[in-house]
Amino acid sequence: MKHSKQTWHDNISPQAAPSNMAAALPGRCGFFLEKKKRFCKMIVGRGRRFCGEHATMEEGSSRRIVCPLDPKHTVSEDKLDKHLKKCNSREKPRPVYYVENINSGPADGDDMLQQVSLSEHSRAQLESLLDKLKTAVTGLQCDVEDRVLSHPALQEELNNPKNGDSAHKHLKQQSSILGHLEALGLLGRGRCFVEFGAGRGKLSHWIHELLLVERCSTRFKVDGKHQGVGVEFERLQVDIQHLDLSKVPLLTQKKLPLVGVGKHLCGAATDLALRCLMETPGLRQETGPPRKRLKTSEPAGPESVVPAALPGPVPNPDPGLHPGPVQGLAVALCCHHRCEWRHYVGQKFFLQRGLGAEEFSAFCRMSSWATCGLRPAGQDPPPQDPTSQRGDHEEHEPAEETDTVNGFLSAAEREQVGRLCKRLIDGGRIHFLRTRGFDSRLSRYVNSRVTLENVLLTAVPSSSSSSSSS
Repeated sequence: MKHSKQTWHDNISPQAAPSNMAAALPGRCGFFLEKKKRFCKMIVGRGRRFCGEHATMEEGSSRRIVCPLDPKHTVSEDKLDKHLKKCNSREKPRPVYYVENINSGPADGDDMLQQVSLSEHSRAQLESLLDKLKTAVTGLQCDVEDRVLSHPALQEELNNPKNGDSAHKHLKQQSSILGHLEALGLLGRGRCFVEFGAGRGKLSHWIHELLLVERCSTRFKVDGKHQGVGVEFERLQVDIQHLDLSKVPLLTQKKLPLVGVGKHLCGAATDLALRCLMETPGLRQETGPPRKRLKTSEPAGPESVVPAALPGPVPNPDPGLHPGPVQGLAVALCCHHRCEWRHYVGQKFFLQRGLGAEEFSAFCRMSSWATCGLRPAGQDPPPQDPTSQRGDHEEHEPAEETDTVNGFLSAAEREQVGRLCKRLIDGGRIHFLRTRGFDSRLSRYVNSRVTLENVLLTAVPSSSSSSSSS
């Protein structure tokens, strides 16, 4: 159960409850939350009146302090030493696949560029940036096509009336991503799916043979649902920036073709994932077109939800410990305002157009106008809709308020500029993939009413690259 942000330091006593307020429920905390006008609902220990977070209210209890490893939770002061030894935020031994900054990109010093908010630019500077943007996107061959797909594996859940609006929006996105993987021939036996920024692993819940990569610990994961069903399911808790796929034991042992997936990889995380797949030493590119996918009507065992996702025969092992080739990817993009020049895979693409780190930084900031440009400059954002996809903290972080520019362009014009910035940044990613022998495209994979961040980046080895390799 999610706990209120109010803790011991709110100085609100349990006696503050109104006289007409019912007592706390049996077995629940007796601390009254003034802001919510109710008692805390956390379960208490036997013989206790308050939960762990409000235990300071107990007579003779020790003071609770903020954990020095993670300020998001508190701990009893007299139990701090014991807590530090088992805290989930403690420093852990680095795994064998951790290689410092392996996917960070070239260190050319431009990452030290001073960040300047858009509100600090003069009108002349903003107009100059717009001219550069319009010149850069002229003739850019990375159009975004409308391509909303679905996959039958999720149809039952999509029709389940128990799912609320928020869950339904997530399911629509997951269904379309799986539909795109199916259309590209990437859903099939004998593959290993690497989900970047996996979070709770909901996308991978529908793709059985997979690997998850997540930077921080996540509650309510669905990994356990796949144990003992003929699928190897492993979570790697590591920043993508430091992940060397060629050293992951499961990949080097299986040598299965790799398929990279991700649902809303914010900003620089997309670039880190692309480098991880395309530039990791020892990874081999697929030398032929994707293997023919199984028809969903083919039986693949009684436990299968998506038959094409079950593992197939392991190919003959190659000499040395190397993972299999990269067979394709499908990544839902978002939060371009959080991209960083030092990680960006399209640096050459920008430089070829006479653009550099300074313009990149400005365009990243302007890209936020694509999703907030509908609001007149200076107007406060509307109240958060708890069912809104945009309000999901696992996926999106808002742009800085200093990136709003009063009196510069209309709301519709700012939205269009924001879309052009996103298109240019993604154009660099497509250029990067093409130089690695992959055909890549951008698709609006769900309706904008589902999520404003509705563009999917997909890639498979190009036929010309396959022909030349063979």
